[in-house]
Amino acid sequence: MSRAAAVAAVLLLVCGLCAPAQARTVYRCVQKGTVSMATAPEPGSSCKAMSVDDNAVQTPNLWGNFGVFSGTLYEREQDGVLVYSTRNLPGSRPYLRFTVATPPGEPAHEGLGRVGRPQLDRHARQFRAAAKATGVDDAWLRAVAHAESAFDAKAVSPKGAQGVMQLMPEVATEYGVSDPLSPAQSIDGGARYMKALLRRYNGDRTLAAAAYNAGIGVVARYGGVPPYTETRQYVDKVLALYTLYRQAMGTAPERPAL
Repeated sequence: MSRAAAVAAVLLLVCGLCAPAQARTVYRCVQKGTVSMATAPEPGSSCKAMSVDDNAVQTPNLWGNFGVFSGTLYEREQDGVLVYSTRNLPGSRPYLRFTVATPPGEPAHEGLGRVGRPQLDRHARQFRAAAKATGVDDAWLRAVAHAESAFDAKAVSPKGAQGVMQLMPEVATEYGVSDPLSPAQSIDGGARYMKALLRRYNGDRTLAAAAYNAGIGVVARYGGVPPYTETRQYVDKVLALYTLYRQAMGTAPERPAL
């Protein structure tokens, strides 16, 4: 990628500038609760590749709900190549200042469906216990359960997934869940399964959610989130719910890396 194209990829997001019509890859990177945009994965951050069409009618907001804020686009060398990021990493030098306005709550895209409000009273004791036992974020477990079953302990999907966490029979067996319709067993088994997925994907929640929905083998086959409409919509829904549950539970929200 040329220097101009690399800079344009980030500027499309931070400044809304236009460039020759093509699709570019921009990375949304999260580190210690702060968010940055970059032209390459950042060391020490969990980064998600996003494809941005320069010719789109409206540039998507990949930041989140941060209101209006100003920051700096930095330039540095990484693996012998010039890269750009809105995070001030070692060896960076300021390239330009920017101001960006993020919407106060973007509408769900078609297919995301009705997300609904956080339900903190549903199986609260079981979620707290599972989060403490596994180290998986309580808000993340609730987001998955909300998307999977709406916390219905008796839910059974057409594919055979059961319970609050909608465990498939083979997963329930692997994690010692003898009664998948028991909220305590389902949540405990789902939390231990999610812990294994997060470990497999180095904490990448997007890949963990995709594997929870479509299976580890499918994610491996496609080298990431599979091109299944159901899975992509599921991942987006879980991530949206995770933000809502973090806020409802008083967890510090993400903020821009400035």
